[in-house]
Amino acid sequence: MKNVTAVHFVEGNAQTEVRDLQHTIIELRVELEKKNIETEDAVQTARRDTAQEIAQLKATIGELRDELERSNILREQQIQRTLSGSQDEIGQLKKHIEDLRAQLESLLIDKDSATQAIHASYAGEIQQLQEMTAKLRDELETARFARENSVHQEKLLAAGEIAQLHETIQAMRLEMERLKL
Repeated sequence: MKNVTAVHFVEGNAQTEVRDLQHTIIELRVELEKKNIETEDAVQTARRDTAQEIAQLKATIGELRDELERSNILREQQIQRTLSGSQDEIGQLKKHIEDLRAQLESLLIDKDSATQAIHASYAGEIQQLQEMTAKLRDELETARFARENSVHQEKLLAAGEIAQLHETIQAMRLEMERLKL
């Protein structure tokens, strides 16, 4: 009777362990979903920030173009007023335009670099999350294998005990029959 109770106890423990592992799997899935949502939110925030930066750069470009147009209008007026100083002023305005273009190109390059850096950062994060998921799966598989192995060993022990009990019963029956004769 003790052995049957022990078997029920072991089976109960195994069922409890299975439920615990199932709860752990559910919690890990929930955590993974939260991480995926956080990653998606971060990507959307980065995209939104990049879109705002692009809009600001476009506005700056428009303002620079307006400023450039105003400079060209002033230059033309000054050329009409005085021919002698026009050559120097034209050269200065051309240099200013080149500087503005260089600044604009630099801003565009910086923006592209920042975008690529953000993309690389998220790619690294995604890779880390994928590696973490694979590791957790391996750990779950190892735990499942260990649990199955433990249950199998307990079943073998129980089967051995049952066989011994059958042999004892058989021996007692034989002894009882011998005593009756």
